[in-house]
Amino acid sequence: MRFRRRPRPEPYEDTSRKRAAYLRKQHLERKALPLFAAVIAERQITADEEMIHRAVRWDEAQAATRRQRAGAWHRARARLFAFDAPTRLVIRDLWRTCPYPADPSYLADLLHQIGLGRIDPHRPPWRSPQPLRPTTTPDPARFDAAFRQIGQRKIGGGPKTVPADEFLFVGNLGSGILFLTSRVRPCAPNESFHTSSNHRLRDSHVGRAGHWVEITVRGECSDADLALIERLARAADTRPILVRRASDSSTSISSSKSMIYGFHG
Repeated sequence: MRFRRRPRPEPYEDTSRKRAAYLRKQHLERKALPLFAAVIAERQITADEEMIHRAVRWDEAQAATRRQRAGAWHRARARLFAFDAPTRLVIRDLWRTCPYPADPSYLADLLHQIGLGRIDPHRPPWRSPQPLRPTTTPDPARFDAAFRQIGQRKIGGGPKTVPADEFLFVGNLGSGILFLTSRVRPCAPNESFHTSSNHRLRDSHVGRAGHWVEITVRGECSDADLALIERLARAADTRPILVRRASDSSTSISSSKSMIYGFHG
């Protein structure tokens, strides 16, 4: 079995810097409670006694660490021998050539992954790399099933206005990764507004003049995907919604408002 040999245990090193640090610690303890300095000094031990105690604890810690590591190797080997003989030979050959460090925790994790079927010992991922398959939702039924929120920030605001929340969503309908920026816009030019911190498109509040939601799409988005995004967004929100590509600079805010008013008509 491939393993990493541990260095031999060494005795505790007694240095002048460690003694000076310990004496400074004792001085600070007495200085922190000057009224009880004499009582604290009676309970403090000398630097020689402290170094002896540290040497004993050092040897005990070294032995405990070696026992813990040996126990981990024993448990990993017991899990290895739970496999049948042919599979065990394949796994041992795999362990000799795998990129994992020669540590019992990595061997135990490798055996665990093989037991769950996530790693095929005959075709491990580092020998037969699998192509990346992005997660897609080609025909989602809801907006939150196709896109998840990955960001949020405050925009606008001032001395007499409340800033609004701008949400960032990400998803893949099958043609590539799409980033959606959702922003609530008031219909009145001088209206102040705010939106809730909830990640949903709904439940935002605004002044009396009304408001609408603008969703900007970044990425390769076909007309069919754009229409699908708009349909899902309208199903998730009762407010007027306009979905447009970020590259479509011809759609200004004023023209967008006219389209929104068309929705009311």
